[in-house]
Amino acid sequence: MSPYVITILLSSLGLGTTLTFMSSHWLLAWMGLEINTLAILPLMTQHHHPRAVEATTKYFLAQAAAAATILFASTINAWTTGEWDISYLTDPNAITIATMALALKLGLAPMHFWLPPVMQGLDLTTGLIMATWQKLAPLSLIIQLAPTIHPQLLIILGLISIFTGGWGGLNQTQLRKIMAYSSIAHLGWMIMIAQLKPELTILTLILYIIMTAAIFLTFKLMSTTKITVLVLSWSKAPTATAMAALMLLSLGGLPPLTGFISKWLILQELTTQNLPLTATIAALSALLSLYFYLRLCYAMTLTISPNTNNSLAPWRLQNNQNTMLLTACMSATLLLLPLTPLALALIS
Repeated sequence: MSPYVITILLSSLGLGTTLTFMSSHWLLAWMGLEINTLAILPLMTQHHHPRAVEATTKYFLAQAAAAATILFASTINAWTTGEWDISYLTDPNAITIATMALALKLGLAPMHFWLPPVMQGLDLTTGLIMATWQKLAPLSLIIQLAPTIHPQLLIILGLISIFTGGWGGLNQTQLRKIMAYSSIAHLGWMIMIAQLKPELTILTLILYIIMTAAIFLTFKLMSTTKITVLVLSWSKAPTATAMAALMLLSLGGLPPLTGFISKWLILQELTTQNLPLTATIAALSALLSLYFYLRLCYAMTLTISPNTNNSLAPWRLQNNQNTMLLTACMSATLLLLPLTPLALALIS
């Protein structure tokens, strides 16, 4: 694909997200979501593979259904209240419909079924955009709607997503599907705290984007999309393999790594808000996600390395990927825990 076309598509992605961020009117927010969806479709099909076309079709159908439902909910609210302003969504039926439509947009359980097969059909770069950038606009709308949504609905959606993200990733061998279920689990943590403390949702989103970018860029550096290929990565890039294991543990929320910050603060806030049972269920469900992260770490660091690989190793071609962004994300993924007091000062 031409660099000019890619520049236009990426600019349209940025335009759609910015339009949704800045809008206070439901029609403008819907327009931003549609621009976002249409801009990523050519990026998804740029390799002309049948799986990419299938993934693009599934993504388009899911996003079009969600956008139409959002427009339907906003129309119901305008019919009953006469207001198109996002902050004036007061009709109970419209609130519930809009929340479930935004959950479908994000890939929250139980509306998550489109996300793993779509991620599986994409290359790693487009998968990174799908797992990070495409979550910004719908999540911003949910944060704006959070004060009017029934709190039990958000908590139930969050707990189901955390459990589904951990349970669904247990038997996967494709790395992109594992990252899709990881996305579902992390979105559950963000949604669960969105009404109680939206600042924690934003902090969790920022840390998730940093950690996911580091993981995807590492997989791209090692040219691997399956666990069976990941096992052989030690012979090609031993340092990146060791760092990837630590980054996966950070994604699982294991101290003293960066991913522990968001889970720690969210559990602390849930306990402060007299929701100890919710905090306990979320913490126990997070162990499922931690299990499949540990499974990947075991495959990378304990299966073959440091012994000699007796099978046919992949060709050790020169990798021309720019590693500046990978280095920055990797450092942030592993070393930000001491900045927790600063994060607390900023969000309180």
